[in-house]
Amino acid sequence: MKKKLLSTLLVGAMAASLVACGQPNTDQANTNTADGTATTEGSSVRLLNGKPEIDAQLQDLAKLYNEETGNTLVVETIGGDTNAADELKKMYQADNMPDIFVIEANQADTWDGMLADLSGSAWTDKTEFELENDKMGTIGFPYTVEATALGYNADVLEAAGIDPSTLTSPAAYKEAFETLDSKKDELGIKAVLGWCAEPANLGWSSGTHVFGQYLDAGLKADDTTYIDLLNDGGQIDKDRMKHFAEFIGMMNEYSDPELLVDGTYDAQVAGFTAGDYAFITQGNWCVTSPDDVDFECGFAPYAFEDGIDTIIAGPPSYWVAYNDGNVDGAKEFFDWCSGDSAQNILVNDAGLVSPFDDCQYEAVNPFYKSMKSYIDAGKFSGWHTMLKKDGLQNVTCQVFADYAQGKLDADSFVSTIESVIKDYYAN
Repeated sequence: MKKKLLSTLLVGAMAASLVACGQPNTDQANTNTADGTATTEGSSVRLLNGKPEIDAQLQDLAKLYNEETGNTLVVETIGGDTNAADELKKMYQADNMPDIFVIEANQADTWDGMLADLSGSAWTDKTEFELENDKMGTIGFPYTVEATALGYNADVLEAAGIDPSTLTSPAAYKEAFETLDSKKDELGIKAVLGWCAEPANLGWSSGTHVFGQYLDAGLKADDTTYIDLLNDGGQIDKDRMKHFAEFIGMMNEYSDPELLVDGTYDAQVAGFTAGDYAFITQGNWCVTSPDDVDFECGFAPYAFEDGIDTIIAGPPSYWVAYNDGNVDGAKEFFDWCSGDSAQNILVNDAGLVSPFDDCQYEAVNPFYKSMKSYIDAGKFSGWHTMLKKDGLQNVTCQVFADYAQGKLDADSFVSTIESVIKDYYAN
């Protein structure tokens, strides 16, 4: 995979992640034409969508695709809290694979020999964000770019007298959290933070996105220091992990206790959009439309060490074409999807951030302004959490859960996560 800097992003960009997914929703699998009726005209491809929050927009995309090309796009959406990768394995075993589906960068080897090489496609000349693999070539279409950090409600912070630009150290966060907590009634918030460490349904969040802050926060986008260490037999930097653990402990202390241990993604996002929390531990995918909130959104870094001032930004997942499916149809769709008509829907309606240099649309995502300010200033880190050993999040998330439940302190969090990671890499 190329080491890609995000400076080429800024023609417009942002997105919704692979987040939580569930069982295939056959009721939502539609073969679309301009008037919504079924058609068999032209090429037909099935796309498995792992983002239920943009299902309606993708259905509109399918209708427009048929109207403009005569080809058919069948969008099948899975939603809820089931891991999408697990669902794909079931579909493969049932010989029911879609033509297009989503993978993360570290899942490419799982599909070794089963993904089409997209090299030479017209869209590859318009982006630096395609996913490349040494064995299979250009395999990933970057349908979106995402950012993750501590999302915040700017109105609440302003009312509390907190300047988010100063949140670049643990001490600054401690003071801010204490201030917010002391003014909860005055500010009309339920808790300082909407953070959930529930492992069964939100393990992807703690084990991938939050853990990813340990790997990348404060680093340049092409700095692979801690992911290289991790992938060298499962090693960690104990001092950095201890500082990270102490910061997570502070998050545990100030999170909504009803959400922290047994919450859901939907409850977490609903609480933030309703103004119940000043901060949320998600990315731009959790709020995709200006209509979702009545306040300004922004990002602040996970400053678990003094001077950390970056957010994580980049394409953490990609659309790929199944080698035994309709590859030509998938390629046709990808070329069309990188063009103006599709980008208009994906950016302006779905709230995604475009990875394509010639996109003329600025994302409507409420986090976009803040995200762009970090990227313009060069204050962004890479999505290297997507390059850890596949499935690691399924064991590290339990360590976060145990910490949230009070079974661990900061020191035992470090020793436990070190042991869990080493064991996982050894097996």
